[in-house]
Amino acid sequence: MPNERMRAVMDWVDQRLPVSAFVRDHLTQYYAPKNFNLLYFFGSLALFVLVNQIVTGIFLAMHYKPDAGLAFDSIEYIMRDVKWGWLLRYMHSTGASAFFIVIYLHMFRALFYGSFKKPRELLWLFGMVIFLLLMAEAFMGYLLPWGQMSYWGAQVIISLFGAIPVIGEDLATWVRGDYVVADATLTRFFALHVVAIPLAIVLLVVLHLAALHTSGSGNPDGIEIKEKKDADGVPLDGIPLHPYYTVKDLYAMAVFVILFALVVFYAPEMGGYFLEHPNFEPADPMKTPEHIAPVWYFTPFYSILRSVPDKLGGVIAMGASIVLLFGLPWLDRCQVRSIRYRGIYYKTALTLFVLSFVGLGILGTKPVTPATTFLARFFSLNYFAFFLLMPWYSLKDRTRPLPERLTEAVIPLEKRQGVVWEGVRRAIAAVENSKWYRKAGARVAACLDRAREFSGIEK
Repeated sequence: MPNERMRAVMDWVDQRLPVSAFVRDHLTQYYAPKNFNLLYFFGSLALFVLVNQIVTGIFLAMHYKPDAGLAFDSIEYIMRDVKWGWLLRYMHSTGASAFFIVIYLHMFRALFYGSFKKPRELLWLFGMVIFLLLMAEAFMGYLLPWGQMSYWGAQVIISLFGAIPVIGEDLATWVRGDYVVADATLTRFFALHVVAIPLAIVLLVVLHLAALHTSGSGNPDGIEIKEKKDADGVPLDGIPLHPYYTVKDLYAMAVFVILFALVVFYAPEMGGYFLEHPNFEPADPMKTPEHIAPVWYFTPFYSILRSVPDKLGGVIAMGASIVLLFGLPWLDRCQVRSIRYRGIYYKTALTLFVLSFVGLGILGTKPVTPATTFLARFFSLNYFAFFLLMPWYSLKDRTRPLPERLTEAVIPLEKRQGVVWEGVRRAIAAVENSKWYRKAGARVAACLDRAREFSGIEK
């Protein structure tokens, strides 16, 4: 009876809203490649962190005061007087850093397996627009605590607009809402951070997922599973997204939540990288911090900016370092997607690119010295060389032949089953050889016989 009632309710809903069709098309009958590995978890983790940021942000906005005279005190009020306010604040601040960690790993996986190449160019472009919006969202949220580093970091970054010829000064004034970072800046940043940009991000995420399910998911082999189908039109190397990958995503989220909770409860400041120590002081326009640097996820681009002696040149270099990412699908002229089958040129270039990006991130947190400036210029050259030389080395690279079908993820299924049953075999043998087993009687023996029968292990 309950099942019939539930079915009747679902039929009523489906006649008015295609819920079952949506679940069927995008979950139970959406076929994903069977050889996803750990790097494919970061897309779902990014969506999970986005939900965390929206939910915690809503509750924080209930108590925050977007006023230059009250903003810092309202953060203190949230931390000290609002019930569980400290937890909400740490979940939100840690979530911001976690967001960029999973996004950077998600982007790295795309570079690793060629997920930006045809027919997924639009998928990549949507992802890059999301990345830009996340940077804007993080920058505007960074000002809201109205601490020393927040205030002066915003002052420095907004002043960069002034380097643009002709319209620079007017543009900087328009962004600030005043001639200096003040109350008008705070209120407009709050409105953009809480309303406008989150709406745009959610819209772009929907378009990103729609593009993904239209072109199909990539895979570590870089082979299109749609090209090999059975008589029913089902990809031979595909498995339904639900329940196979949804269960794995839930497992990844559980592991992520454990690590996330460890940071939130035991190291929310992360040594001053997630929450800078100067930001625990209220903003003082008359006192400049000794070393002004943005939060860690901006430091690679900030390091490129500082490596150029001319202010306008630095702004152009920093902007170009982001814009070049948009052109990646057209800069890469190789017909092979995955790094598994690409040649030494691309593997070397990608390795240098990743090392340079990490190096720029580290240097961006350090004070300017001749040594750090030299290293920043060296890493910046490597960064730009990855993109500008790509049309040449991607075309000249010697690639390996692609397999006809997908390879297994890590260990072939039969071998994985063999490992599992070998573990069962050893566990049964250990129990049978124990003194406890000899005293337990027939009931335990019957349980072991059923386990042996299920696993196909002979006695």
